[in-house]
Amino acid sequence: MRYSVEDLLTLMAVLRDAKQGCPWDIKQDWDSIVPHTLEEAYEVADAIERRAFEELPGELGDLLFQVVYYAQFGAEEQRFDFHDIVDTLTAKMLRRHPHVFPDGTLASRRPHGVRAEDVQTQQVNSRWEALKANERAERVQEESTPSVLDDVPRTLPALSRAAKLSKRAARVGFDWPDARGVLDKIREELDEVEEALAAGDQQHAQEEVGDLLFAVTNLARTLGADPEQCLRTTNTKFERRFRYVERALAAAERPLTDASLDEMEAHWQAAKAQEKTLTP
Repeated sequence: MRYSVEDLLTLMAVLRDAKQGCPWDIKQDWDSIVPHTLEEAYEVADAIERRAFEELPGELGDLLFQVVYYAQFGAEEQRFDFHDIVDTLTAKMLRRHPHVFPDGTLASRRPHGVRAEDVQTQQVNSRWEALKANERAERVQEESTPSVLDDVPRTLPALSRAAKLSKRAARVGFDWPDARGVLDKIREELDEVEEALAAGDQQHAQEEVGDLLFAVTNLARTLGADPEQCLRTTNTKFERRFRYVERALAAAERPLTDASLDEMEAHWQAAKAQEKTLTP
């Protein structure tokens, strides 16, 4: 027997039941679940990056459970339920894929004579962005001025949000012509950090570091890379190399706290050299 989505929804309703539910689940609300949602999303990304596909069904299930949580909150407050979420999502995807569903219905699939490869990716992206822009405009109140930056979530990790903000601005022409222009901007921001440090203005230096990070984020975007993923990769690399340093010092019976910086740097370089020999 395989459980269904309806079984999952029933399970959540029971967990939240005031009489027979779980005390922890009963105490949860919209805000308390958000950190768990973010954590589960990152665990999905981590499993994919590690190619741990055997773990992925469980991690995706944990992420789906977050959606079920919000659906239960919505149902309890008579705002919406899980089926409203599915309906809204399906309708939006049909609306945003007119090149596949011309009439905006599942029945109106692309004609058999038109192959997927005949639809240009650039055309699809342009239509997608135009449709999203219309949806954003519809959500903006009449007294507000619509912005291409509308609906970029403030809860995104800072690097991801910086990339999304700059990407939105770039679509309307606010961008450098190539990566070299971004590199010049990075050097400019680095100079400003140095000037603030030389002046002894710690607060200004912190602000300039933020500008520097934003410029580096733009470089990642210009290169077609996800800055958040770039940093996650570097975090993994740093951890791997530092653990090598710890193992090397332990093998030499040298406590980490007694080792000099030169010793640790030598082992760090050895870790880098070892990685190069292992790289095909």
